[in-house]
Amino acid sequence: MTKFTVNNQPVEYKLDPRTPLLWALRDASNLTGTKYGCGTGDCGACTVELDGEAVRACVTPIGAIEGSFVTTIEALSRERDHPVQQAWIEKNAVQCGFCTPGMIMAAAVLLKKNRDPSEEEIEAAITNICRCGVYPRVIEAVQLAARIQRGDETVQGPPRPNISPEDAAKLVPALTPPKK
Repeated sequence: MTKFTVNNQPVEYKLDPRTPLLWALRDASNLTGTKYGCGTGDCGACTVELDGEAVRACVTPIGAIEGSFVTTIEALSRERDHPVQQAWIEKNAVQCGFCTPGMIMAAAVLLKKNRDPSEEEIEAAITNICRCGVYPRVIEAVQLAARIQRGDETVQGPPRPNISPEDAAKLVPALTPPKK
């Protein structure tokens, strides 16, 4: 049995200690925001925060993290009001969205350590692969998130979760469907 904390909740996994953290999170805890991409730690789709560091969950065996603290995309903010989430939406840094949770987690960890990262520091910290190529928008989003986090800038923010499409369209004009 392996014990550690996931999203501020103590967990005990009755899995083989060699089980990758990714599969413990997705299969045993039903935290499916952390994505499986390559399985080799190269793409970053599975990035989570582990004791204050951005790590690739697909290559992190649960037996190696006994007593650790893990944060997944689900715990960043259920209301989507974390500065990184706000900036991602504001800068439209999502295309297909598959890499998004891992990139957001890498960005959140970076901004915990560095309140004003340079473009080079952002590129060094976020090595995730995006098949759609949103890298320029990711850099802009991280820079905006840093400004939001410092209180230098604000954004309107996205509609709340579970809002009806009609109400969302009233809040975000771009969501208004074209007239027939």
